[in-house]
Amino acid sequence: MAYDKFTLLKSTAVPLPIENVDTDQIIPARFLKATERKGFGDNLFRDWRYDGDGNPKADFVLNDPTYSGKILVAGKNFGSGSSREHAAWAIYDYGFRCVVSSFFADIFKNNSLNVGILPVQVSPEFLDKLFQAIIANPGTELEVSLPDQLIRIVDTNESESFEINSYKKHNLMNGFDDIDYLQAMKEDIFAFAEKSRY
Repeated sequence: MAYDKFTLLKSTAVPLPIENVDTDQIIPARFLKATERKGFGDNLFRDWRYDGDGNPKADFVLNDPTYSGKILVAGKNFGSGSSREHAAWAIYDYGFRCVVSSFFADIFKNNSLNVGILPVQVSPEFLDKLFQAIIANPGTELEVSLPDQLIRIVDTNESESFEINSYKKHNLMNGFDDIDYLQAMKEDIFAFAEKSRY
């Protein structure tokens, strides 16, 4: 499998209430030389996480031990800018499996789905509720159900549905990338090819 299967995720969340976060802020261009998906998490939000000497900035949320979890809750228009797939790699490699926002850039959204990250787009009103809940209580858990296409605040039971392409949903639930999907259909493809010979 290309990555872990995604069905139900229950986790605390990290709040990043900043709008228009672009891919260069997610993973700066100087870290794009590697071709494998490993190690990018170390440089996720590099210029926001560290000062010029490489020391962690105490006021950035990823350096705040108060917040943790596999869900990143971000401001509107997350993942804008260049089409670099490395931005999604960095988020996955850091340990996030779901990013929630009220709007995603299309290319970033597709790149995320291709590497095992579920982008959950919610209404601005529900996003505000998420931020309020997490900031008021960093132990707040969110539950993301891919089969039901539902995100829920566990403590209050408030929820909202989200949309996802059926093909991408199938792949996420099975831990498939596009190649894995074709490999899973290998026997059917061979059978069709054999039948078409006559």
